[in-house]
Amino acid sequence: MKWDKEFAKKGTRRTSEKALMTYALLLGGIGIYYGMYKFRHKTKHTKFVIGVPVCIILNIICSYYIITYIISH
Repeated sequence: MKWDKEFAKKGTRRTSEKALMTYALLLGGIGIYYGMYKFRHKTKHTKFVIGVPVCIILNIICSYYIITYIISH
């Protein structure tokens, strides 16, 4: 989020919103969420304000099932 914010200020190459959401979905939700508010980036985009917390919830659910599967086998 920091790099994308800096690139946005400079008007140079950016990280796509699709890539940022993919990172959030692939167990990076907490980091994306933290970066959004730390660097005040994408905080007015409904897709991120709602989507990233949903990704965090999915991350927690998936992590739970993966861990319980590993422990039980």
